[in-house]
Amino acid sequence: MNKNKILKRYTAVILTVAVLLTLTVFTGAAAALLKGDLDRNGTVIAAEARKILRISAKLDPAPVAGSKGFLLADVDGNGQILANDARTALRISAKLETNIPLEEDEYLNVCLAGEPESLDPAMSSSEYDLTMLRHLFSGLAKWSVDEDGRSVIVPDAATALPEGVENADGTFTYTYTLRDGLKWSDGKPVTAADFVFAWNRAAAPATGAAQGYLLQIVDGYQEMRETRDDGTPAYPDAKLNVSAPDDKTLTVTLIRYLPYWNDLLADAAFFPVRRDVVANENWADDPATYVCNGPYVLSSWDHGKTITLKKNAAHPDADSVTMETIRFLLSEDEEEILKSFAGGSLAFVDEVSDTAKAGYPDAVENVPITGTYFLSWNINAEILPEGCGLAGAEAEKARAEVRRAFSLLIDRSRIVENVDNSGQDAASGFVSWGISDADGAEFYLNAGHDPAFAGYYDVSPEAAGGNRGKAIEILKKYYDYDAATGKFTNFPTIRYLYNVGWWNEVVAEFIRDELSSVGIGIELLEVEWSGYQAARAGGDYTLIRQGWVADVNAPDAFLDGWTSYNYDNIVGPGNGAHADIGAYDLDLTPYGVDYKIENGTWSQTYDALISVIRQTKDRGTCYKLQHLAEDLLMETGCVCPIYYYTDSYLINPALKGVRSDPMGYKYFAYTTYE
Repeated sequence: MNKNKILKRYTAVILTVAVLLTLTVFTGAAAALLKGDLDRNGTVIAAEARKILRISAKLDPAPVAGSKGFLLADVDGNGQILANDARTALRISAKLETNIPLEEDEYLNVCLAGEPESLDPAMSSSEYDLTMLRHLFSGLAKWSVDEDGRSVIVPDAATALPEGVENADGTFTYTYTLRDGLKWSDGKPVTAADFVFAWNRAAAPATGAAQGYLLQIVDGYQEMRETRDDGTPAYPDAKLNVSAPDDKTLTVTLIRYLPYWNDLLADAAFFPVRRDVVANENWADDPATYVCNGPYVLSSWDHGKTITLKKNAAHPDADSVTMETIRFLLSEDEEEILKSFAGGSLAFVDEVSDTAKAGYPDAVENVPITGTYFLSWNINAEILPEGCGLAGAEAEKARAEVRRAFSLLIDRSRIVENVDNSGQDAASGFVSWGISDADGAEFYLNAGHDPAFAGYYDVSPEAAGGNRGKAIEILKKYYDYDAATGKFTNFPTIRYLYNVGWWNEVVAEFIRDELSSVGIGIELLEVEWSGYQAARAGGDYTLIRQGWVADVNAPDAFLDGWTSYNYDNIVGPGNGAHADIGAYDLDLTPYGVDYKIENGTWSQTYDALISVIRQTKDRGTCYKLQHLAEDLLMETGCVCPIYYYTDSYLINPALKGVRSDPMGYKYFAYTTYE
């Protein structure tokens, strides 16, 4: 399972073949999976995990002219390889020879998703892109595992992760020393100044970094983001309080103590990039211009097909990296993916369908991660009926009530039990399971205000009927209802956007059927992942499928994304016309903060609350305020949580050493075959 060669043409009749050999070696050993290619001389070169075999082959009869079928072959006890392609049968007489030297390094084929959105650390936001980046870059820290198999943060580019020093003004300063031997993939040394540049670039509003908000804890971030009334920067020369006294020393000051600061250092937003490299705005699209500093380098990128990473021999940890080559298949074609997994050419497949679970039960793994699958409303999409007579804040409060009723209509328990059964838990709030509260309990269990259940909705199967009845009564306040049919007659059609994926399609169809039973129509808008982000930004929809996985064990990893200025909050509260609507109340006086406002805008309430949370040093008060922030978010109804994520994937049982951190990012550098 550890060899790949370039496909070549065979005979005068041009036939490109990839031969997948299932070989029974008659030496008392179990059958082993081989991969091979035909060269011009008719030789099939095959490699197995423990021994290298060369198969001298002769094709008979000649294949049909122009045939380019995919061959499946078996070797019988007499050394006969029986092969079939899509159009013609072939018989290959084979002779096995052992002890052929290994000509290529070991490789691993995996499939995470389709074409990446971006491989620029500042611009990436999807789980799949960020997984690749964790192989291509080394930040100050990284996720590893301890001797008990638990995920832990350890130094990476830094020699150590020191404690911060508290300053007189309550800020904290950290000083890091870079390891010896750190180099960029073009051979130039990695310096502390590269980190200074990269962090400022990610924090700058002009960059539009997907996860730049993670740097908000760094002193100077707020000044960089502050604007005048006309939208121009209030402090155009503002920078983060990060400096490089010399090439090996990096100093950073935080506005307050942050218990998960080391976790953040492992995030892509904190990876270094070099100024001269990113001056080319297309630097991250082409291996020829891609410069990184991680355990792997970007070897090739056949857009829409494959990305290949090669081990970086110059990396300080190269000796511990066991997998020489990682090839990412860029595909969302489930049939193609499952065929490749069944044939052995793919050893790892992320996102597993019911078809895969049924076909490969021994290869499926489900691991809980800190993430939420949810639906998000376009806050400015009109969902009230024509002629309702409502306007301004009154209309927005009505829309919020309608959106909350919509959430009551969705029976999440049926989704997790019957539609997408991968061990997920029905979601009763936005902040997911696995996120800790101040007392160490799970945050989501303390959310909401009904003592009968945790969260904002009773998501138990027994509550589904009652939830549906409540929702219908709420909607009757705004829409015409035909009691004879049990359906509403004038609810505007909902345009529901989601990216391609069996799980998204099934959930979308389930929700469509649920709502159509009460007269609410949904138009399903399915787009490929490569076009999903652009469609999401375009806003031509009422409802959109989204998912969020936390980068750290903290509630604000979920809550910060809903500020009006956050990159990811494209059509949520505080955007467009909604920005000027004063429909929210906030009273912080019970928490020792002199701030109270009624009928405030989203910026005056939610943004202000998040700002206070960032400046709150008392741990207990900080978490209480974060519960208040989730209350305010859920009051808008703009978030309809569906379930808390598990990471479900297919893995070849022979592949060992795949690691997954608490956020669900995968690590393949330390894998081997057994």
